Amino acid sequence: MLELDMAQRRQLAASAHHLNPTVTIGKDGLTENVIGELDRSLLKHELIKVKVLDGDRDQRASLLEQICLSLNAAPVEQIGRVLIIYRINPDKKIARAMTPDTLKPGSKRKLKPRSAQSAKKTKVRK
Repeated sequence: MLELDMAQRRQLAASAHHLNPTVTIGKDGLTENVIGELDRSLLKHELIKVKVLDGDRDQRASLLEQICLSLNAAPVEQIGRVLIIYRINPDKKIARAMTPDTLKPGSKRKLKPRSAQSAKKTKVRK
């Protein structure tokens, strides 16, 4: 199972915020067809949301663990009945900003100090 640190999980969860669930797990639970569909979705998108229609919190947590173990994926977050899962697709040629190697915990944009010449002059109203 792929391991992510807290900063990586936070960044991936923020990236998944706008996503809609790509797979829905119904009352039959985790079947071979569902595993296959999850695998195809992870190959295509790398970061997916999964909606679980049945079960309590503990069942959904164990379901998330089963999915991640069987697909070699990383659990990102579980919010209510929605699970967020991430797996790197090595065949994808598009540059990824979400790979664990490129995620930098706590990185913020460095602000350059403005020089006196480039600073905007503000008008004072009377």
